[in-house]
Amino acid sequence: MMKALGYPRLISMENFRTPNFMLVSEVLLWLVKRYEPQTDIPPDVETEQDRVFFIKAVAQFMATKAHIKLNTKKLYQADGYAVKELLKITSVLYGAMNTKGTERTEVSEEDSSKFKFDLGSKVADLKAARQLASEITSKGASLYDLLGKEVELREARTESIARPLEINEAEKMMKIAIDNILEQVQKTKDMLNNVTLDEANLEARIEKRKLELEISQKRLQTLQSVRPAFMDEYEKIEEELQKQYSSYLEKFHNLSYMEQLLDEHRRTEQEMFEEAANILHLMQNRLKEEEQNLLKSGNNDDSDVEIREDEGSDSEERQIMKQRTAMETKVQGRSGKRIVGTMHGGDTEEDEDSEDSEIDLDDDDDDEEVEDDSMEISPSKSNRRARKPEPLEESDNDF
Repeated sequence: MMKALGYPRLISMENFRTPNFMLVSEVLLWLVKRYEPQTDIPPDVETEQDRVFFIKAVAQFMATKAHIKLNTKKLYQADGYAVKELLKITSVLYGAMNTKGTERTEVSEEDSSKFKFDLGSKVADLKAARQLASEITSKGASLYDLLGKEVELREARTESIARPLEINEAEKMMKIAIDNILEQVQKTKDMLNNVTLDEANLEARIEKRKLELEISQKRLQTLQSVRPAFMDEYEKIEEELQKQYSSYLEKFHNLSYMEQLLDEHRRTEQEMFEEAANILHLMQNRLKEEEQNLLKSGNNDDSDVEIREDEGSDSEERQIMKQRTAMETKVQGRSGKRIVGTMHGGDTEEDEDSEDSEIDLDDDDDDEEVEDDSMEISPSKSNRRARKPEPLEESDNDF
């Protein structure tokens, strides 16, 4: 819109990301001049009071001349909110320019400048005509009301004109007016005196504050120059604290490292213990399967074959038991040197000789007696084979 209205420079929203009062004041002054070139608004915006006066003057002008209400606070902010207030003025001017009608797209610079100048003058004339029309209507209404009271006022006017002027009453009214004026003058003098007194009091207070400020600054300088008595001790304690903190960090790191090693050691011990327990469990299952197979084969074979198999199985059983005891002692050595055993004794040579003699005596008997003797031997051996090592007891001494 500003480009269409003929503003000489480009404007974007990036110019208003931060408060830019100089640009806002320039745009406002240009819009006011474009709206009415004969306006006289001071362009000084150096101080805060000048800026406030400038914003108030522009807002009052737009309210009275163009009937556009502007928010002075947003204009004073000079940021994105001020752009919304500027759009109120530019939209009016842009709409007035569009109502003129479309012109040629390709015109020379001179024609465009003339067009802009003529447009501004016509807009100003239009606003002046609108203001005059509003004044005429208001004055006509007031004149109509006054003419309605003319009948009553005519009689009062004729009576006052016919009545002779009394000098005493005129002097009395003049004295009253003079007294009122003198009272007002006295009040103004009293106010001026009070202002001078207040000014003197303020100057005295300012001098007193200056003296206090100088005294406090001198005291501050003395305090800064003097070194506190406890500063040396404080520095020593601070150094010791730094040393203690460094030692604490070192010990904490060592402790965390040792805890990590301990956890890893416990984890490896637990894995080894579980592995040994699994091996024992597998050996027990294997022994059970072998015993069941031996029992099934013993019932179908002859007694002699059974006795020989029993002898072979006894020798195998001794080897298995020796391996199992060796494994148990190894595991027990890891878990606290514990010894696990059973209440039954192992097979001896005398037992084997007695069993062999019994078998030789029973060879002369009938087949039924041989079957009975084999049945008597197999349960005893099955009992010996069925012996299982007691499960390892867990203890706190494993680790």
